[in-house]
Amino acid sequence: MTKRKILLLCGGGGAEHSISLLSADYIESQLLLIDDISVIRVTIEDGSWTLASGESCFIDMNKMLNLSDGEKYAIDYVIPCIHGFPGETGDLQSLFDMVGLAYLGCNAESSTLCFNKISSKLWFDAVNIDNTPYLFLSDKSDVSIKQATAFFEQWGKVFVKAASQGSSVGCYCVEELVELVPTINEAFNYSEQVLIEKAVTPRELEVAAYEFQGKLIVTKPGEVCSPDNAFYSYEEKYSSDSHSSTVLEATNLTDEQLAIIDKAARHAFTQLKLSDLSRIDFFLTEEGEILLNEINTFPGMTPISMFPKLMENNGHQFKDFLEQAIKS
Repeated sequence: MTKRKILLLCGGGGAEHSISLLSADYIESQLLLIDDISVIRVTIEDGSWTLASGESCFIDMNKMLNLSDGEKYAIDYVIPCIHGFPGETGDLQSLFDMVGLAYLGCNAESSTLCFNKISSKLWFDAVNIDNTPYLFLSDKSDVSIKQATAFFEQWGKVFVKAASQGSSVGCYCVEELVELVPTINEAFNYSEQVLIEKAVTPRELEVAAYEFQGKLIVTKPGEVCSPDNAFYSYEEKYSSDSHSSTVLEATNLTDEQLAIIDKAARHAFTQLKLSDLSRIDFFLTEEGEILLNEINTFPGMTPISMFPKLMENNGHQFKDFLEQAIKS
């Protein structure tokens, strides 16, 4: 039997390039457990597609991976293991849709929508999913700064976030008014729009939402535990010096709270037309509010990442998830 050829794309060249490579290591190890497939791993960086051998390649409109030495491989399925641009932004998915290639994960529109923190919050509002109060800025004009200042004075503490970045890249906690404008300027270095959110002191709860054998599965929420409620920054997520820890089943949640999280996750997955997998993050505030924070359409898959751990804690092996996604 001819083996299916799986193209595993990783890297991307952006701020999360190195994390994408670690995620791809884990995914590749799981793919190698599947009997009737072969894996071709390609790294994207600075606009170039490169095999592990260093040879350059590209996809053509006939679903063929063309190598620089003239060799070609027919690709059956793609796993775009890229966090941030061009994977979670929908760019690669648009290419695959034009070529007619099947791939793991959300389509181009859903990926773009969820990656932009502003468009996703507008959708949360539209489909009646509670989220944190916010203001968005499209420029650094005097009018925008005046609005941002008023928003800060209303809430006293805010988060300033680049609208189109992942893994807390370009995200800052602002507690003093004097810090506001410099922080906004810094956030604009990462994105053309900036989101400002009311800062809450929450418990950070995360669920894995994924499709398995034709059903949408939402796990029980896990929890990110940061010391002294510190901001869960990029460094805290991935650094070896991180002081944060994770729990795969959050404790001290009522049946009502669990039901609200499950319902909101399913509603978001369905209404935003997600596919295959996502990690959906919530805040549980000191006042008891449950607020949807963000949706990751291709969450981290490193050895310490929550998504695969939540899935396996829920009784599904990641290898089996990949296998049924490919074969379906």
